[in-house]
Amino acid sequence: MNTDVTSTVTPSADLWQVTDRLREFLDTVPYAEASGSGERMTSPDPFTGETHARFTANTADDVDRAYASARIAGRAWASRSPEHRARVLLRLHSALRRHEDLLLDIVQYETGKARIHAYDEVLDTYNVCRHYGVTTPGRLRPKRRRGAVPGLTRTEVTRTPLGVVGFITPWNYPLTLGATDLFAALAAGNAVVHKPDSQTTLTAIIMRRLAIACGLPAEVWQLVPGTRQEVGPALTAGADGLSFTGSTAAGRSIAAEAGRRLLPTALELGGKNPMLVLSDADLPSAVDGAIRGCFSSAGQLCLSIERIYVHEDLYSEFCAHFAEAARNLELGSDYAYGPGMGSLAGPKQLARVSEHVEQARASGAQVLAGGRPAPELGPYFYLPTVLTDVTEAADLFADETFGPVAAVYPVSTDAEAITRANESEYGLNASVYSQSHGLETARQVEAGMVNVNEAYVATWGSIDAPAGGVKASGLGHRHGVEGLYQFMHTHTIAEQNLVPIAPFGPLDQARFARTLTTAFDVMRALRMK
Repeated sequence: MNTDVTSTVTPSADLWQVTDRLREFLDTVPYAEASGSGERMTSPDPFTGETHARFTANTADDVDRAYASARIAGRAWASRSPEHRARVLLRLHSALRRHEDLLLDIVQYETGKARIHAYDEVLDTYNVCRHYGVTTPGRLRPKRRRGAVPGLTRTEVTRTPLGVVGFITPWNYPLTLGATDLFAALAAGNAVVHKPDSQTTLTAIIMRRLAIACGLPAEVWQLVPGTRQEVGPALTAGADGLSFTGSTAAGRSIAAEAGRRLLPTALELGGKNPMLVLSDADLPSAVDGAIRGCFSSAGQLCLSIERIYVHEDLYSEFCAHFAEAARNLELGSDYAYGPGMGSLAGPKQLARVSEHVEQARASGAQVLAGGRPAPELGPYFYLPTVLTDVTEAADLFADETFGPVAAVYPVSTDAEAITRANESEYGLNASVYSQSHGLETARQVEAGMVNVNEAYVATWGSIDAPAGGVKASGLGHRHGVEGLYQFMHTHTIAEQNLVPIAPFGPLDQARFARTLTTAFDVMRALRMK
């Protein structure tokens, strides 16, 4: 087995230089649109490490004012027809196409990811805009349901928006999770007060600009970036519903407060996502899927694969090819398509990844590829890393690394692979590679999303289906009808006709009971719902 740990490194001739269109956008002073009355916030440029002043943080008072404004504007927004709100999203879809290159620049500028992985976010935004723009009007029409007494009870279900939904969104996917994620809430008729991560506020700003230009009232989408300690409690206190994407520890705290207030809450939390390579897997496809699943966005993806269970018949060959592919992955910081992986987002991520790998190595893990930072590329680059012989003594055995690191383990049977995959406290995403029984295996894996012969895009891109986790990976869903209805109250309205559902006229209580019992027997025999 080849244990060379070098990797392909190809710096761009225009290394760390922003594009003209990004420079022009920055000249418009965009941070003013999200600034509050607090202290000036700074964050590093992932490609250079240089620290830049960004915006002035919002305070609790700023958040209160944002809620007051959003609540007034939200009532008018909710009164507009679902068709009107849907047209805003469809116009936004067209606006995205006109500004696609700038969006890609901004996502790269804030996260350091490769352009192809920034495009993953743009692609998801197209998908969400189209889906909710097309489906929302039909899904929000009153729906007839079978009544208590067929023919006599007319029952319908209607839905109304929650009011103002508080969003707390992360840095790793600032477009997908920091802007696109709230489109369902807006389509449902809610206003939003949105705390994007301080490092990736620009992405939310440009998307809000575009949405306003497409017809969204400005006050309906309020931006309140700032410190977690200052903004977090105020945002939770003012909300009619909450959406949070982030760590499981923070999610538990938010869920406790939301539970105290009985707030509808959607949480996407941590993951330690497995891939199962069964004995009949197509090896080249599995290796290709592992590369994309482990190293997209430098592993800083909630759905990223971090542990791989390979049948012992394929283990040695898989490890050899996977390590070789990881070493050959092109790294770079171009504002252009080309590199297969970009940078980590900042010093905290670099420190965590480095500590996890070094601690695993000290406890006996073998490094087949990577295993070190790449300062020759930039301050926060880390080589794609493949490990074997990882023991339970290593932190990365069970804890999320959130970086370009994958541990590969041999298993003797498919049943063992399923058991090992399910041993984690998390259950967000999983991947199964098999040519004959992938679906059967997938149904036994404890995860909210399970891909067969794909790493993560198949489930995530199936926009009509819900996406979310089980166990410690969260509550609620995004995408699909579930992602829309979670931001709405449900009302059942039933109109009774001709006679009441109670003894009436000549029917005494005993005859009434016998009549209904007989009727329900007939309904069961006819298999009526």
